[in-house]
Amino acid sequence: MELWSGAHLAAMAVTIVATALLIAGARRWGKAWSVPVGRALAVCILGAFVGEHVTYAVRGEWTIAVNLPLQLTDAVTLASVAALWRPESRLLVELVYFWGLSASLQAVVTPSLGQPFPDVLFFTYFAAHAGAVAAAGLLVFGACHTPRRDAVWRAYALTAAFAAIAATATVVTGGNYMFLRRKPVRGSLLDLMGPWPVYILVGAIVGLLMFLALDALARRVRCTDP
Repeated sequence: MELWSGAHLAAMAVTIVATALLIAGARRWGKAWSVPVGRALAVCILGAFVGEHVTYAVRGEWTIAVNLPLQLTDAVTLASVAALWRPESRLLVELVYFWGLSASLQAVVTPSLGQPFPDVLFFTYFAAHAGAVAAAGLLVFGACHTPRRDAVWRAYALTAAFAAIAATATVVTGGNYMFLRRKPVRGSLLDLMGPWPVYILVGAIVGLLMFLALDALARRVRCTDP
């Protein structure tokens, strides 16, 4: 897919509008909105995730070097489904917030996607990634599940642990999980962080700064469930 194409811009616009509507509805109607709408969103995200894997399998393109759920956006996709279904889980909500508004948001802005609109993988990609962004907004800014004080460090530690698993899988399968072997071919924020392996260290530092900024944002706009 071409970056900044009409289809890409439309997908970003839908992400922004859908997220804003979800937050506004939750602020106005509370759990009467956030719970059923959140569960409907969870079903959509899960359907997109499963549909993507089924599509690759049907096309004979599914491989362990590419399609294991070991990108950070895969983790937040599955965490979003669980958190939307059971928002009382503080840890899940925190992971969705920090991962969704960092990794998934970047995936929407700079998609690593070879298939253009209207390929089915275009829709599954954006439904899963934009869905995670919308889930983060709904849960934290709409339903008022503000991350706990120590959430940044817990989320960052779990991110590092997940990266270690992804690194192992990258070596074993010859893949490129979490882009630890090479940068995305279609461009991303990593292009500004130097060559391999420098960009991995720089990315880890930038990731922590993003988590800290997101934590500050959540506290600045902290809300009360109506």
